[in-house]
Amino acid sequence: MRHTILSSLLLSFIVFSLSQSPTFAIKKSYIVYLGGHTHGLNPTTADLDYATNSHYELLATSVGSTELAREKIFYSYTRNINGFAAILDDKEASDIAKHPNVVSVFLNKGRKLHTTRSWDFLRLERDGLVPVDSLWNRSNFGADVIVGNLDTGVWPESKSFSDEGYGPIPSRWRGSCSRDVGGVVCNRKLIGAKFFNKGYSAFIGDALNDTFKTVRDHQGHGSHTLSTAGGNFVSGASIFGHANGTAKGGSPRARVAAYKVCWPPLVGGNECFDADIIAAFDAAISDGVDVLSVSLGGNPSEFFEDGISIGAFHAVKKGISVVSSAGNSGPDPGTVSNVSPWMFTVGASTLDREFVSYVQLGSNKQLKGASLSSVAMSSRTFYPLISGDKAKAADALAEDAILCQPETIDPKKAKGKILVCVRGISGRTDKGKQALLAGAVGMILVNDRKSGNEVIADPHLLPATHINFTDGNTLFAYINFTRNPTAYISPVETKFGLKPAPVMAAFSSRGPSLIEPSILKPDITAPGVSVLAAFTELVGPTEDESDKRRMPFCLQSGTSMSCPHSLHPDWSPAAIRSAIMTTARIRDDTGNPMLDSSNKRATPFAYGSGHVRPNRAMDPGLVYDITVNDYFNFLCARRYNQSLLSLFSDKPYACPKSYGVIDLNYPSISVSQLNGSMTVSRTVKNVGSARSTYKARVRSPAGVTVSVKPSTLKFEKIGEEKKFEVKFELNKSNAKSEDYVFGELLWSDGSHHVRSPIVVKYT
Repeated sequence: MRHTILSSLLLSFIVFSLSQSPTFAIKKSYIVYLGGHTHGLNPTTADLDYATNSHYELLATSVGSTELAREKIFYSYTRNINGFAAILDDKEASDIAKHPNVVSVFLNKGRKLHTTRSWDFLRLERDGLVPVDSLWNRSNFGADVIVGNLDTGVWPESKSFSDEGYGPIPSRWRGSCSRDVGGVVCNRKLIGAKFFNKGYSAFIGDALNDTFKTVRDHQGHGSHTLSTAGGNFVSGASIFGHANGTAKGGSPRARVAAYKVCWPPLVGGNECFDADIIAAFDAAISDGVDVLSVSLGGNPSEFFEDGISIGAFHAVKKGISVVSSAGNSGPDPGTVSNVSPWMFTVGASTLDREFVSYVQLGSNKQLKGASLSSVAMSSRTFYPLISGDKAKAADALAEDAILCQPETIDPKKAKGKILVCVRGISGRTDKGKQALLAGAVGMILVNDRKSGNEVIADPHLLPATHINFTDGNTLFAYINFTRNPTAYISPVETKFGLKPAPVMAAFSSRGPSLIEPSILKPDITAPGVSVLAAFTELVGPTEDESDKRRMPFCLQSGTSMSCPHSLHPDWSPAAIRSAIMTTARIRDDTGNPMLDSSNKRATPFAYGSGHVRPNRAMDPGLVYDITVNDYFNFLCARRYNQSLLSLFSDKPYACPKSYGVIDLNYPSISVSQLNGSMTVSRTVKNVGSARSTYKARVRSPAGVTVSVKPSTLKFEKIGEEKKFEVKFELNKSNAKSEDYVFGELLWSDGSHHVRSPIVVKYT
């Protein structure tokens, strides 16, 4: 399984390089990005035709004729994003990149998917009841907010997308349902459904059959993320009798729209391609969405060589919040994706609910594991234990067999036994499948050192459980030093009140950003482990062809599941993000600092500003707002020239004479190269009490002295803005570390607590 507002989605909320041309021209699909259009949100047919023809004429300068250009271009982005996608050889791509009206040219890259207790855990409800002070009550459950989702599509028959009790579709909605061979029909809840497949088709170089001409979700990921964001109330939801309750999204009364951009099978490990992603963004902006959820990503790229970043930039320009997942490549540092400052990037952490299945060893020692197996052992019988390396096939390597890779286990050795497999390389449920194929009666999945204490409840096909690294060592010691090791795997139990929680998921991608370390990413963390939501009924919960089980709801884990958990529709996307970030918490339910999966103290590179608290975000007191011009200044500081900026600005834009990337008015502060001293400026807007006085309190990072000037801010009215400076001075007598160190800045008027993480690396 893939690891996968606040009144909107939180409630649910260039370097161009080409290899040297070979003696023959290899054609590939490229995206030619030209910035933005000037015709506004409601272009005429003439406007759209003019834009399309301008693309043909521009490409003709490199390929020789407009007729040939028409043949090569398979997408013209004509509504909000200006550009096109075309089949080009390297020389043609290199030539068009030199044109003065071109911002960037880049390959049509592939992206991966980042794959209902959570609302109680987030204090939006208490034991199934919604308190008066809940954000849900204050926001009318996100009624008529329009949430768009770029993913694998939707299962429209799911009760999560029922329109029972809904009134007319909001008049501002301009979208529609695609003509769909899969029978996807919209209603007053699911108000939009479109698919985009030309980029995928261009990449694989083949025409697509009818199975690729539908918004219907064949994988489950899109239905899961969309219903987590805006799914309707569905009572009696569960999986295999577990996680019982009423399923609902973060904005359960929202309208939703599905934009299918991801397709099976995977091509080189990817399934979602930039050309389709940009086309979907272009459509969604014009359709009238309020929030976009994008639970996919890849290796971070320069901001305007990245389809998601480009689409998000144009969405944010139109006031649309874009919430994205941080990725599932943790816990290694520098793995976070979706790092553009205009995106709201969410990591994944645990809930206080667990699905427990114990390993009882023949030595009477008990090891706690996690599972969601649909079957249990037929009787409380102890079975022989064998590790994958000891059950290896004759022609298999021990290092592959211990991971239970396909065709590495000898059925003669594993039959009738409990097989022990180590996590890594292949999917967790696939290891269970291999155990089942080999005739094992059960499977114990053991964490490798990197995964630490993170255990995940998976819907295995046989009795199975997942134990942590430390208990794995105990298990292997028992196997290796016992003549006839035996074990029993207990049935799954659902337990609540797990402490500590939240804990950062090991798979959640970590900062620092490799593209721009002055922007701390991820921004926040939210529940992203074992989240129950709608699913497709075309595949089983393991998404394997052999899995014949079908169910309307499924548990999945990944930053995709936390992304949609991520208020004020009249605020800018930056103000909404600030409210969520500055009210987040960095302590768990025991009152101690949040932990990483290794039981060590987590850092802002894992959780950003902290774990989201929706009810607090309703009234943040102060916000750090960012305008489109602020983003332009940021790009100026990153050496984007005025000519390029004018291409995606509605009017000529002059870069300021003095501006640093560190000065973008971000709610967090990240200084990646402190040598001596440095001063950072920030501006806060009063959105709390009309008359209020805030005082600054600083926890300085080790080896650094931090001072704030002024240290007191007095406000006389709502909407008033105040500027302050934060000075960083390296304390050479204490400066020993060459790694990052962490602190925080807190503004408080006694009732509001506006917290910003501080990250510093000194040189």
